[in-house]
Amino acid sequence: MSPDEPASDAVASTLLLGVDLQPAFLAVMPGGGKPLLRRCELALRSAVGLGMRVAFTEQRPDRLGGTDAALLAHAPVDAPRWAKSSFSAYGDPVIRAALGAPDLEHLLLCGLETPVCVYQTAIDALGAGTAVTVLSDAVGARRPDDARVCLEALIRAGAHVLPVETVFYALLQDSTHPFFKAYTQLVKDHA
Repeated sequence: MSPDEPASDAVASTLLLGVDLQPAFLAVMPGGGKPLLRRCELALRSAVGLGMRVAFTEQRPDRLGGTDAALLAHAPVDAPRWAKSSFSAYGDPVIRAALGAPDLEHLLLCGLETPVCVYQTAIDALGAGTAVTVLSDAVGARRPDDARVCLEALIRAGAHVLPVETVFYALLQDSTHPFFKAYTQLVKDHA
């Protein structure tokens, strides 16, 4: 998010993409995926509260199940859920077309797994000319060292890697924002 860009423009041109937040994957994450799911919920509820678009990818949902139901309960009913077999969301032509919409300039990424699907999606988004922010505390991996190396590589490639709270406070810009009070309550609830 550019400090010169008005918050309303940034929200309108951004999509929060939840990558493969499926119970089959969450179960093998540290803490059974609960800490990760909590941070992803904060990101999702913050995006929804600001009126930002949200969508989800699902890796082979026919075999691995869909996005975590508790997380989906906080999403708009019309939030896309895109099935994919490729690791990068851009490997699927339907998803690639949706992410290439002319009014989409920025992707916020949360989900898993950082060294595989999150990394490949971020690299492909950057290659397509889309700005990328990986929400550092809302992505996960079975092997934290692998995740760290990949996040460092994404920074070198031009992605922003920032915590959920940093990104959404930057979008709010001011404590007089109409969503500020509700957002600060979300932050407290998801600490």
